Amino acid sequence: GVVRFVLEVVEKAGANPCPPLLIGVGMGGTMDKAAVIAKRSLLRPIGEPHPDQHIADLEKELLKRVNGTGIGPAGLGGVTTALAVHVQTWPTHIGGLPVAVNLQCHAARHAEVVL
Repeated sequence: GVVRFVLEVVEKAGANPCPPLLIGVGMGGTMDKAAVIAKRSLLRPIGEPHPDQHIADLEKELLKRVNGTGIGPAGLGGVTTALAVHVQTWPTHIGGLPVAVNLQCHAARHAEVVL
């Protein structure tokens, strides 16, 4: 259900969040905790997998499926809808598993240096 939900969010957003995206997913805790950890997951460097192999495998699956949507950069089609998917978890009861998805647009991936 989590994979289906994340894909649904990405497909509904389409080109609005300015792909290629960095996607943060928070699972567990309460809904407000899930939202916070979804945002916090975006702070992990791109390319650094989750330390728990099970969650790292989920990140890989999500990235493959998101990039399979064909939305592509700027929504013009292609194979790179997202650069990475980062999942953060928090203990919770499975019967009430909250999931939050944060789509970070390209605007947050800029850096400046003054020499």
